[in-house]
Amino acid sequence: MAVDQTKLLGRLLEVTRNLSAAVDLETYLQSILSAATELTDSETASLMEYDDAAQELCFKYVPWFHRDAISSAKIPLHASAAGWIFLHVKPLVIDDVKNDPRHYGKIDDLASFTTRSLLGVPLILHGRPMGVFEVFNKAGGSHYTEEDIFILETLASLAMTAMQNDLLEGNVIASQNEARDLDRLKSEFIAITSHELRTPLGLILGHSTFLRELVGNEYQEQVDAIIRNATRLKEIIESLSSVDNYQTGGASLRSRKVSVTRIIEDVSASFRDMTVQKGITLKVEIQRDQDLLVDADGSKIAIVLSNLVKNALTFTNNDGRVIIRGGLESGFVKVVVEDDGVGIPAKDLPHVFDRFYQVESHLTRKHGGMGLGLSVAKVMIEMHGGRIWAESAEGMGSTFTFLLPVEKENDTPDPAQPFAE
Repeated sequence: MAVDQTKLLGRLLEVTRNLSAAVDLETYLQSILSAATELTDSETASLMEYDDAAQELCFKYVPWFHRDAISSAKIPLHASAAGWIFLHVKPLVIDDVKNDPRHYGKIDDLASFTTRSLLGVPLILHGRPMGVFEVFNKAGGSHYTEEDIFILETLASLAMTAMQNDLLEGNVIASQNEARDLDRLKSEFIAITSHELRTPLGLILGHSTFLRELVGNEYQEQVDAIIRNATRLKEIIESLSSVDNYQTGGASLRSRKVSVTRIIEDVSASFRDMTVQKGITLKVEIQRDQDLLVDADGSKIAIVLSNLVKNALTFTNNDGRVIIRGGLESGFVKVVVEDDGVGIPAKDLPHVFDRFYQVESHLTRKHGGMGLGLSVAKVMIEMHGGRIWAESAEGMGSTFTFLLPVEKENDTPDPAQPFAE
């Protein structure tokens, strides 16, 4: 007897809606088994999954009254109806199992059940069979119909989607847990390494500075090299600690009213030697008669700007140009560092603020650094409730912009907005 079309569509719609509901996989698949027996007018149903290691089918979900008896049973591929369905990847109807050698009677014996007829369809994912969905014993001795096949194939598709979603969700959770563990180990390593390096590094700097006063000109260059490289190590350690302290909640701000104009001027002056050495023009453009006052930790803002300017100078060719702009915009101080250097490839642009990210590979790198400067800048701007972003075109230069709220409760404006005239 055909299923009432309104009832059929309503039931299928109900099962489909439940796919997105917050229910566990077992509950959902049990509801699919119930819908399958109801809509095909069958006595019972089962869902089998292929075990690639054993090369057999095993029961994934069965009605509760068969669970203990057959949950651990295996179905061979070459001596069962389910195996035939799996191998041929198409539906199978057997109206009288007594006259079909493909029926695997061992499961009947285990479950104390008598199979008279069956309908099965493959569970398919990306064109490959993953299991089999079967219903048994059409009521009244009737034969399974094309409509029954359509119903079971529809429910099998929903079941496969639910199983795949559950697998993907499990993989995501596992990846998130693994990422958290790795991040914790990384933070612990950074904290321990930074702590252990500070003492010997301090001794190296202290003694080498002392030696510089004692040795003659003959060894001055060697001592200066020791001090210069030890200072570089100290900067790396401080950068590591700055990022880690922020991410672990250990960072703090010493805020007071500071002039961003003064910070820009001081930072630009500190790079004078580097600009002269490379022949780069470093220009400062600040809106006239504005101190650009913000409530901030001035030392951290200076570190941010220093990292951006150093990055711009490093990746700008000799005789290039770097511009630092500062101004007020809608309750924010906006600082822009623009260069006409090598630029950043589009694929790397979204990652330039990631810790340890290098635009150049370790095999082709021409510039120094550990990929910490920009991540430190991002951390420190966000500590102040601000924003920082980058715009670039490969071969055309880069523009780094950050916003600092004059009043901390203000929202960050749209970065696409230009300076107010």
